[in-house]
Amino acid sequence: MQFVDDPQRLLAALSPLRRRLLADLSEPGSATEAAARMGLSRQKANYHLRVLERAGLVELVELRQRRGCTERILRATANAFVVDPSVMGGSSDPLAARDAYAAEHLVAVAGQTVRDVSRMHGAAGQQGKRLLTFTIETEVSFSQPAKVHEFTDALGTAVAGVAQRFTIAGGRRYRVVIGGHPAERPGEAGTTLAGVNAVEAPSETAHGQS
Repeated sequence: MQFVDDPQRLLAALSPLRRRLLADLSEPGSATEAAARMGLSRQKANYHLRVLERAGLVELVELRQRRGCTERILRATANAFVVDPSVMGGSSDPLAARDAYAAEHLVAVAGQTVRDVSRMHGAAGQQGKRLLTFTIETEVSFSQPAKVHEFTDALGTAVAGVAQRFTIAGGRRYRVVIGGHPAERPGEAGTTLAGVNAVEAPSETAHGQS
């Protein structure tokens, strides 16, 4: 996994064709081989691969002699590329929005998590070490918006208690992030307005529930 925080490197890989070339070169191959698989001319494949190589997204791994000429064997420099959200215009400061219930705050904190974990993962890989992380996921259903606030308060109290129980002076510090957002319904490509309304703008009947 490689973290991309340089806008120029991102622009070098933005076109669909170059993204396809990156995927094709997850295993080492030449421009000729990639062109044949993708139905391109060798010259066109070569041009786009040179751009990706200058951006550090593909690398030379071997020079191979073939039919009296030297063939350059390339591969993608990572199996996955993670883009710094701030490159796309997001806030780089997770504290810029301090409303715990604001979507902007959740996006900013998630962006900071992407940056931190990706950088440490890359550094650990270079040192031949494993980055120890953990992920906890679940879903919960609320009858009305007020319950979201009650749940958040209860969860915050519980997490603070567990954190205090395990925290030790001089120990390895971990950053724990817990966020919540409306879940997609089965078969939906994205959260619809109705899905958001179910949380943010309940009906009068929902207001009357205990």
